[in-house]
Parts: sequence; C-alpha cells; structure tokens
Amino acid sequence: MYAQVTTASLTAQLIKRGMRTRAIPNIAPINPATPRLWGPAYTLRYIPMREDLGTGASMASPENPQRKAIEVAPAGHVIVADTHGMDTSGTFGDILVARLRVRGVAGIVSDGPMRDIAELRKMDFPVFTTGNAAPPSYGSMIAVDAQVPIGCGGVAVFPGDIVIGDPDGVVILPSAIAEDVARDAVEQDRIEAYIRQRIENGDSIVGVYPPNEKTQAEYREWLQGKG
Repeated sequence: MYAQVTTASLTAQLIKRGMRTRAIPNIAPINPATPRLWGPAYTLRYIPMREDLGTGASMASPENPQRKAIEVAPAGHVIVADTHGMDTSGTFGDILVARLRVRGVAGIVSDGPMRDIAELRKMDFPVFTTGNAAPPSYGSMIAVDAQVPIGCGGVAVFPGDIVIGDPDGVVILPSAIAEDVARDAVEQDRIEAYIRQRIENGDSIVGVYPPNEKTQAEYREWLQGKG
C-alpha cells in the first residue's frame, strides 16, 4: 500500500481530515530514477554549529547523533533531518549514504542540502533534499539529538510517523492514522485512473471530475469488470 500510493492523493485525503500541514515543501529526489520512498521516520535534529564543538574528535565520536544514526537507524526506516533550513553545508555525503544503503535504510529526507551530489545521483537510494552544498555538515551545523519530535521544512515529524516520497514531494503521515489515510488514497488513485481514461476518451469533466453518483456507480461496474 505505501509502496504505490501517491503523495497527491495522500494530501487530498489528509485535507479531508482537516490536516493541511503534512507535505514538506521545496524538496525533491536527487536521483530522478529513485523517486519512491516509504518507511517509518527516524528523526535527526541539528542546530547551528558552535566552533568549539566542531572538532574532528567530536565529529568522529560514535556518540555523535549523526554518526550514531548511520549505524543504528533500523532497516526500512527513513532518516528525516531537521536542519532548520541551513543551506551552507551538506547534511550527508556519499560515504555516509553508502553506509545507510548497505544497512538497508530506506532513504533520507532533509530540509537542507546534500554534498557529493554527483555521486549521490549514481546511487540507487532515495535522497530527498533542497539542493547541494560543498562543505561538510559541521561547516555550519551540528547534530544534537535523534528520535525526538522535529520540524522538517516546517512540518512536525515524530519518530515512527510514516514517510512517503514520490516525484511530487514528501508527505508525513501521523502513525495513528497512516494506514487509513493510505488505504483511502489508494482508492482515490484507482478511481482517478478510471476518470482519466474517461477524459482521454472524450468525456467532459462535468459530473466526471469530481465524480457524481452516476460516475461513481459506473466506476464500480468498471471495477467489477476488471475483477
């Protein structure tokens, strides 16, 4: 279900439930060939760098939240990074991403840029970000916490929330309602595929998009015929 549902339909279903703040703006996949992403969130929080903390020893410490996340984020989870939109250094680079890929982590979402973009574009691994930057993360920020509530691109993300990414962007589903929202969104995608077929065959959008009762009944008949 999560593997096929679109963020467009997810956001529509969330709006029906009164939730309009679940889509992270202004991010996109680095590699256009890896636009699908889904899994529970493993959160990582950064703050602006303080120079006395930006030492080699501090950055290399196994207890550094960023480095620890590389080794302990569970397989199938998505690392979601809150950089407060700092755009002068890269959240991750190709070596750290390679380690995540080998460990089975599902992908990364960051509201800041990444580095080693040319190498990341070659990887079969979903990385959603705002762009690129040459300096390493500790050039401007430091990871201070993990698995706590964060704000990624202005969107509240709690550990375990379901992260869905596709070419339209990334949506964060509250874990308590994720399955219900996704199930309804899959149905919306299905009926919209039927509607598009009708439109491409020459039908007017009137009464078809959005579907009135007659169109919905015709859709159900079409669906039964496919079964």
